[in-house]
Amino acid sequence: MVTFLNLRFSLMLFTAIASAVSAGIFYAFSTFVMKALAEQPPAQGIATMQSINITVINPWFMAAFFGPAVGGIILTIALLGQWDQPGAIYWLVGSLLYLIGTIGVTIVGNIPLNDALAVVRPDSAEGATLWARYLTDWTFWNHVRTAAGFLAAAMFTISLCQRTDITT
Repeated sequence: MVTFLNLRFSLMLFTAIASAVSAGIFYAFSTFVMKALAEQPPAQGIATMQSINITVINPWFMAAFFGPAVGGIILTIALLGQWDQPGAIYWLVGSLLYLIGTIGVTIVGNIPLNDALAVVRPDSAEGATLWARYLTDWTFWNHVRTAAGFLAAAMFTISLCQRTDITT
């Protein structure tokens, strides 16, 4: 029983930290990466973002991005019969924020924009037109992901702090 509880606490801690890491990555893009790309000629900005969208698919980013979703789901299911546990509601809110505001927004907001950018020639007029919209639209959705990730991390952390005894 103690081993299970230690695993649960470890998963809770990982989920809280990974959601903050994910939010930090999005924060960096929102506060300076996209601004730097916008200052480049469109062809350079497009080519660089196309490269970023390929290289971001790696195990380290995927663990930070999908890890909190998986951890949130597993632990929410584990808490289904234990809503009287301290911090349980914060955990549920954090899980929903992360799943909807980070994973969901990525799927419906950012990925379609990335897909459209992936097929455009960086030096084309079509590319320059798309790039102008992309910078605004992608950054807006990224702001949403950033806020959702940080709020989820806060909820997960509050949930952990509400627990008076981490082994129960």
